[in-house]
Parts: sequence; structure tokens; C-alpha cells
Amino acid sequence: MAMSCLHDVLEMGVEAGASDWHVRQDSTVVLRVDGQLTEIEGFIPDQAFMDQLLQEICTDKDLKNYDEHGDADFAHQEDDVGRFRVNLHRQRGLVSLTYRHIKAKVPDVSQLGLPPVISEIAEAERGIILVTGTTGSGKSTTLAAMLEYMNTNLSRHIITIEDPIEYHFRDSNCIFEQREVGPDCSSFDSALIHALRQDPDVIVVGEMRNRRSFDTALTAADTGHMVMSTLHTSNASQSVQRILDFYEESEREQVRLSLAQNLHAIISQRLVPKASGSGVVPANEIMIKTPIIRKLLEEDKLDKLASAIEAGERDGMMSFNQCLLKLVNEGHITEELALEKATNPEQLQMNLRGIFLNSGSAILG
Repeated sequence: MAMSCLHDVLEMGVEAGASDWHVRQDSTVVLRVDGQLTEIEGFIPDQAFMDQLLQEICTDKDLKNYDEHGDADFAHQEDDVGRFRVNLHRQRGLVSLTYRHIKAKVPDVSQLGLPPVISEIAEAERGIILVTGTTGSGKSTTLAAMLEYMNTNLSRHIITIEDPIEYHFRDSNCIFEQREVGPDCSSFDSALIHALRQDPDVIVVGEMRNRRSFDTALTAADTGHMVMSTLHTSNASQSVQRILDFYEESEREQVRLSLAQNLHAIISQRLVPKASGSGVVPANEIMIKTPIIRKLLEEDKLDKLASAIEAGERDGMMSFNQCLLKLVNEGHITEELALEKATNPEQLQMNLRGIFLNSGSAILG
């Protein structure tokens, strides 16, 4: 553990419930609290401060990566405050850092306000599960909550490959091996390939970044493993297209057919400020590989996935609009924010007025 010169600022932010800290040389420090940016007045870190901070929190390897590439990602444990994921980068030639607070306790699915079907998805024995969303949408936290559900209720060997390690898991009913790119393995791709020889039940990859990673994920799922990962996409159908974009045009049909066989679920997420003005609540779109979803993937009818999701409530699926409508009706969020976060605001506006169109008709037509 260590105490850096930024200790008081980090401590202040944690007490205020901040999720992120933006620390820029010669600029005010900005916190993100409940999704909103707030400046810390009266404190502007200069070059001397930033130089000292980097010496206190960075390893020689971190500094080398920063010098060579302009970026470095690492984890930092601040004494008496907590653990943070840190990105060190350069902007306008000046030093900047972004801190993300990692809660010490792995959150529970219900505590996060996630739909109960998330736990059912975690009980699957094989296949690919993707958690998607934009940066800061809580993907890593949702993934961690699913792993902790397994740890409490199932018996599995779980291998995680992360850059850096975020949540630290303690063995309960499951056993965990957490590998960090750099200290423990050379790359995501290498660790993912070798994980297949380490008797895993579940392999967790911090992020699917390229074709090689997804090739190995498909192989792992095809041989009876579960693979969980994240993607920077906004919804389920866009996630499928993003995966196909990893491949050349001539290869996409085979990949799509393999995806139809091996995909288990896609959970897309957006965070919405609560109506109370304090805190955020997750809004989710959930696609599960039902016979209809599988058929749409096989027949390359990706444009009909959204309609199939809306029509699949009995199977545990939901669209963003359906989830947002539920959150509004339960008083968790306001109509204004729901419309702002909706994929289809016009349709949600009708739903809020009690008008519903039959979105499930002719899905396979």
C-alpha cells in the first residue's frame, strides 16, 4: 500500500461517491459524481506536483510505456482510501491521469439493481456472454457481480485475464486465478490461448479487442467452456456486427454461423441518474440465444434482432425501452432522463402514454 501526494483529493472523492477523477497538469481536478462532472476549486496540480505523483504511483514499466506510447494503464492502491484503475496519458504535451475507483467489496447483482435474469444467465455452463456499453457504463462491475454470483452459488474454476486486475475475488464455492497482462502474462491473446490448458470452467477476458481473441473465445465455447468478456458497443445487434467486423467479408458467414451456435447472451448497459438526484441505476438490454435469436443469426437477419428482443420477454429478454419504461413506472428514474437514454425515444414516448405496437410480428418473415 502507498500514500501519494493526491491522497486528500482521492479521499475527498471517495467520500463524495465519485466514480472517476480527472487530474490534468495546470488544470483544475474534476470528479465525476452520479454521472455529473464537478470541479475541485482551489487546487491546480503543476508540473512539479505531477512529477512527484508519477514517481509515487508508477513502476518503471509504467513510465516506460508512457514515454514510448503516450499512455499507460495500471492499478494503484492508495493507503486508507482504496484501489483505483489508473490511465496515465499525455494531452497537449501535458501529463494527465484518469482514476477509476474500484470498490473493495464485489457488488451483488440485486444491490446493483440489475434484472434477476442476469443471475440466470450466469448459471449457464458454456457459451459466450458479452457485457457491452460505452466507457463508464458499469460493464466491469456487472461482470464482477455475475462472477461473485457464481462464487456464492456454483462450483467452478474461473480464470480472469485483465489489464489491470480490478476486483479481487476470494475463493468461496469457486476457485479464482486472476492474471494481469504484464506481471502475469504477455498479452490477452497469449493468456487466453494458454487458459484452455488450465482446466477452466469459465474464462473471463477484460475486453474483446481483435479477431484473434474472438477466434480463441469461439474455440473455448465450442469445447464446452464459458467465455465472458466486454465490448464497447451500445446494443446487442451492434455487438454482433462489431464481432463480424473483426473478420474479412469472405469469412463472416462462417463466423456468424459459429456465433449462432456459441453465443449465450449479450447484456448491454447504460447508467441513468436516479430520480432522487443521488446515485445511478443500470438500464439494460438483454439478448439471450433462444431458437428465434439463433435462427436470425443463422439467416443473417441481424436487422430483426431488436424486434425479437422486444418480443422475448417470456424468455428473459428486454430492450432498453422496455427496461427504461419499467424504471420510470417504478419511480427510479424520470421520464426526461429515460427519453434521453432511449434507443428509440419516439417509441418510448408512446409507451409512456400507454400506446404499444406489436413489435413481435413477422420477425422471421
